[in-house]
Amino acid sequence: MRFWIIQITALVTLPLLALATTPPLQASTDPELRQMLKEAIESDSGFEDRFDAQVWLLDMSRRLEKFIEEPKTRIDLLKLIHYEARRVGIEPELVLAVIEVESRFDEFAISVSGARGLMQIMPFWLNEIGISDQNLFKIRTNLRMGCTILRYYMDMEPHDLGRALARYNGSLGKTIYPNKVIDALHTNWFKQ
Repeated sequence: MRFWIIQITALVTLPLLALATTPPLQASTDPELRQMLKEAIESDSGFEDRFDAQVWLLDMSRRLEKFIEEPKTRIDLLKLIHYEARRVGIEPELVLAVIEVESRFDEFAISVSGARGLMQIMPFWLNEIGISDQNLFKIRTNLRMGCTILRYYMDMEPHDLGRALARYNGSLGKTIYPNKVIDALHTNWFKQ
């Protein structure tokens, strides 16, 4: 008889425990992500307004999740992308689209031509600017160089994003690469 009472008690208690530990349905983020967003918007990350930072980071983190699973990694990367893009006057969403096409967010990507990292920077640039000891797989270095190079080509082609993107990719005169980036921009990164 005791055995049945223990079994019945366990059958009633387990579902109640499960309900108690299930997050409320209206919560759209997990506590870890919420905490990281809070820390991100309180840090010096190039955002002018805390509310805008929170909205942008949450929105872009959700979009980036299909490429990067780990929430902290996403938030840290988004903060760096936002900072480096804004530093040179580029929309961060454009940088996200370039990275999607160039490396699919693989920070250790190496192309057949030897380009490295998220934004696929060619190693010769390090020698060109005299900092050969910098590692193109360091995310901040890669983003800083990639954003600066992209800004330069956008200034060369002030009214033609397609040509600026083709210059960035080394495919000036062709439209395949620019079309891929512009498609990724409109499909995945522009606010909808």
